[in-house]
Amino acid sequence: MRFSIALLLAASAADAFVPSSLINQPHSMQCRASRSTDSYRPTQLFVSAETTEESVISTEPEEPSLVTDFPPILEELRNVAMRLHTKKQAPREGEAPAPAKPAVPYVPTHTDYLQFLVDSNAVYVVLEEIVNSNEKMAMFRNSGLERTKELEKDIAWMCDKYELERPDVGKAGKMYADELKAMVKGDEDIPEFMCHYYNHYFAHLAGGRMIGKSMSKLLLDGETLEFYKWGEDVNELKPRVKNLIEEVALQWSREERDKCINATAGAFKGGGAINGYLGGGSPH
Repeated sequence: MRFSIALLLAASAADAFVPSSLINQPHSMQCRASRSTDSYRPTQLFVSAETTEESVISTEPEEPSLVTDFPPILEELRNVAMRLHTKKQAPREGEAPAPAKPAVPYVPTHTDYLQFLVDSNAVYVVLEEIVNSNEKMAMFRNSGLERTKELEKDIAWMCDKYELERPDVGKAGKMYADELKAMVKGDEDIPEFMCHYYNHYFAHLAGGRMIGKSMSKLLLDGETLEFYKWGEDVNELKPRVKNLIEEVALQWSREERDKCINATAGAFKGGGAINGYLGGGSPH
């Protein structure tokens, strides 16, 4: 079982997140100089929430199946997401153009990885704040998906282990966090937010764990960060939360469901910009 990497508008990214050729590269402990924001071209790599068999997007239906006049919302989200993949990633459904490969694969540094963690934490903080402040989303509180406590431990550990200074939240993380904050003004905005909630958390549960394994081998001497650990079996966690999402969507009109699925590209873009720190496409 391998995990798909969705590449959106990736002008300079390879079509695999961490090429196998990087795995045997020597570790780098040097901090790279900040890149000018004038040349900011985010490598919008995004790990899809969908898993694949032999790199082919699964056509299996989502596990939750509740009574409604519409298809399961996660099935609708999946159908839109598949069109955002390339033909190589999803031969049957992919429609996105294949990104150009860089002449020389980018090798991420400890500084890159730390920035990725800091920006990721900024987004998860906002996701948790929104869920905790809205009673209509109370069922998602303490779901087991939360990542902020784990990320704080990992950021502190990396700073201590590699003698790094904790950076401010970068452009990618700030932009996405601010977008999420401005998104939810009332209950009518919940469908759009749920698209981001689902894609961000479940992408991490899927391909995000593969990224963690690659970074562990490349940069951390095999150390597994808390970010990639959950307090329970993820195969039990995922269907439980998916069912909650389906229960919420049962109350939605066709217009509200469309608002949810139409937010997919934005969710890919926001998460992809943060992943770009590891591909050399996002400035610190």
